[in-house]
Amino acid sequence: MRRLTYLSAGLAVAASMASPAFAYMVYVSNEKDNTVTVVDSVTKEVVRTINVGQRPRGITISHDGKFIYLCASDDDTIEIIDTATYEIVGSLPSGPDPELFVLSPDGKTLYVANEDDNLVTVIDLEGKKVVAEVPVGVEPEGMGISPDGKTMVNTSETTNMAHFIDTATNEITHNVLVDSRPRFAEFKPDNSEIWVSAEIGGTVSIIDNASREVKHKITFEIPGLRSESIQPVGVRITADGTKAYVALGPANRVAVIDAKTYEVEKYVLVGQRVWQLAFTPDQKTIISTNGVSNDITFIDVATDEAIQSVTVGALPWGVVVHPN
Repeated sequence: MRRLTYLSAGLAVAASMASPAFAYMVYVSNEKDNTVTVVDSVTKEVVRTINVGQRPRGITISHDGKFIYLCASDDDTIEIIDTATYEIVGSLPSGPDPELFVLSPDGKTLYVANEDDNLVTVIDLEGKKVVAEVPVGVEPEGMGISPDGKTMVNTSETTNMAHFIDTATNEITHNVLVDSRPRFAEFKPDNSEIWVSAEIGGTVSIIDNASREVKHKITFEIPGLRSESIQPVGVRITADGTKAYVALGPANRVAVIDAKTYEVEKYVLVGQRVWQLAFTPDQKTIISTNGVSNDITFIDVATDEAIQSVTVGALPWGVVVHPN
């Protein structure tokens, strides 16, 4: 009996060693050719191309993994894609020119930046209806929500502000001035800070969530590059709050930052015109969209080295990842 037990255990170990690594599906919105590319994270191969609406940009996934939500900006709508069939199965009323959005932690509400109308549209996902419109600054884009779901932050590119919105009342409580052309807002996992990137200003402002004041600004210097080529856009912070990654646009690099000291530790060379970022669910890999080179780059989070780039559609903009 004991020998059989040992034999069974050995076979189980061998089987586990032989099994492939767990695959995640990577969904990339391609702004120019009106598609979403689906990439297998293990094989690094394109498994599907989905035809979607005009000028797809913001992209996210429902918490249960069943649906992709996609901003079809020039169609003034949000498309719903079934992740099992890759078919468009519905749409949401988004307001004009939806560019970027954020899903509430409970998965019930979608907050959408409407660039042309200077509004944040609040959508009830179950009812598929607009429940509020919040006037904000000129050209809203960046959208971030606190881990507790109580506060949503929108950035306005022309007004150069981060607008703090109470999700219970859908009203602005604070307006915080940041540097020129803010493009993205990301809360730290412990709810203590909001990181706001400024594309033209070339900085990331760290806003204290208690005082709603800028407590620090991160700047970037890359030998051989002019400062105007370093344009921060997408920001992601690890779940343990220790590291942050910032996409630096035409600098063709992703900055790796110590999220406690705010020191830049490394610049990872990726494709051309790096735009947005997304972690795999296990946070072992972060993926960048590289708009001009029409590819995405997989970066190993443990070593902060670029692993591989994969060609996708024309002008990749947004990216989201979910287990297969």
